[in-house]
Amino acid sequence: MQRIACPERDDWRQTAEATGFDFHTIDGERYWDERAYYAFTLDEIERRLEEPTGEIDAMCLELVGHAVDDERMLRRLKIPEAFWPLISESWHRDAGSLYGRLDLCFDGRGPAKLLEYNADTPTSIFEAAVFQWSWLEQAIERRIIPVRADQFNSIHQRLIEAWRKLAGGRRLHLTGTTENTEDAGTLAYLEDTARQAGLSTTLLDIADIGLRDDGRFVDLDNREIELAFKLYPWEWMFHDAFGAGLARAPTRWIEPPWKAILSNKGILPLLWEMFPHHPNLLPAYFEDDPEAARLGASFVRKPLYSREGANVALVSSGVTLVEQQGPYGAEGFVRQALAPLPNFSDQYPVLGSWLIDHTPCGLSIREDENPITGNTSRFLPHAIL
Repeated sequence: MQRIACPERDDWRQTAEATGFDFHTIDGERYWDERAYYAFTLDEIERRLEEPTGEIDAMCLELVGHAVDDERMLRRLKIPEAFWPLISESWHRDAGSLYGRLDLCFDGRGPAKLLEYNADTPTSIFEAAVFQWSWLEQAIERRIIPVRADQFNSIHQRLIEAWRKLAGGRRLHLTGTTENTEDAGTLAYLEDTARQAGLSTTLLDIADIGLRDDGRFVDLDNREIELAFKLYPWEWMFHDAFGAGLARAPTRWIEPPWKAILSNKGILPLLWEMFPHHPNLLPAYFEDDPEAARLGASFVRKPLYSREGANVALVSSGVTLVEQQGPYGAEGFVRQALAPLPNFSDQYPVLGSWLIDHTPCGLSIREDENPITGNTSRFLPHAIL
């Protein structure tokens, strides 16, 4: 694994905007950054990233199988009791999952370590699936990178295949907070892949979903929502005004309700409890568990629910090195062993390993001068050399 500085394409901004990637710059700062790329060997990709990603996903599914009907686990995850039957029913019905992203710490030497699982509403998929692939093709054409370079990236094709499997001939509604530029771009891309799969689609803001007297969710044309992709977290849905209608409505959701278990950072101590000393896991405990003392005075403190690194703190020898501010933490915290991110040219990369329909199929890399990855951390492409 290397970080290799390289020239950027002089027309990359125009290329980005022509493809709908209009959030390539955030608050005047680069989000997409191709002044360098991360290079991997094929062995690193296949044996040390792809294989562990599949194994971690399998462990996560085993965890869900235990947790859906285990009151102790559900209470530890602070999932509201009113929604336990909804979650259990979706699991036992084998409700399908479209995608997820494991965030990994990897330096090219030791085993990849799971930092967290973005299981419910992961973004950055357009730039991972499409824009970094177009970078690879053009960078080869323009002799920016070696002509035999490749990329771990079959995300786009697998999304199309997964939509065909999940839809079952139903119209797909896609919803989220469309005033958010990144969310709107993600929804537009996923709608495009669904249409390529032959689906009929409707895109609407989540605030525009209606609830009829018969308990069915409908769109602005009063058309029933049978199948919905939501770029909106389950923990928010549980507390929203229409949350009480979720159990009664026949709508099938992507991601399914059982993903509410895996999108919770409480899975980190539960995984460690089920698979102690697994080489791809870090020791982790609920903060109120006396066993957390095993970590000593150095750990990462994470809220059960958090977005973009908010309210995460890195503590070393009892001193808080860095902490992101945010609105999370009311439900409690977990403590995870401190695994410092590798330093490449004073940048700290986190690897996002993508799963489509539970198949590892792509890689995205976010880096920052700050060892906590946040909303403005830059996205860099990668290549296999």
